[in-house]
Amino acid sequence: MDKNSTTQPGKSGDTKAPGLRRVDGKAFRWTAQRREIYDLLMGERNHPTANELFIKAQEHIPGISLATVYNSLEAMTQSGLVKQVNIDRSPSRYCPNLRPHAHLLREDTGEVIDVPLKEGASLSDVFDLPDGIEMTAADITFKGMPLG
Repeated sequence: MDKNSTTQPGKSGDTKAPGLRRVDGKAFRWTAQRREIYDLLMGERNHPTANELFIKAQEHIPGISLATVYNSLEAMTQSGLVKQVNIDRSPSRYCPNLRPHAHLLREDTGEVIDVPLKEGASLSDVFDLPDGIEMTAADITFKGMPLG
């Protein structure tokens, strides 16, 4: 993403305030701190926690606070830029992959991996929802270990 841009590719809308744009129909202000956190998240792709992003962000913005990281991630989650991933009782992780997918927690390493749907598959093909119900969202996490 261009650091001088106030919008994300394909997700813009006009407003009068500089740095304020519509993201999926919701107002979102791109600040230097939010941009840095978003860039770190997009570069990592390993489902980091807020604390892990905070440590990395301090290298680029020394005065950034943990509260700023949490607030930025909350705003990005609410605006639909990232997904919050909650696995058991561990700290929330953040995922920039907005395509339909599940997560796999490797029990041997603690790594969280994106698990895409098979080509042509949809979640409605897998789950037998009650009549009259449409699936609007799904948060699915698998746990696994390597064979052998």
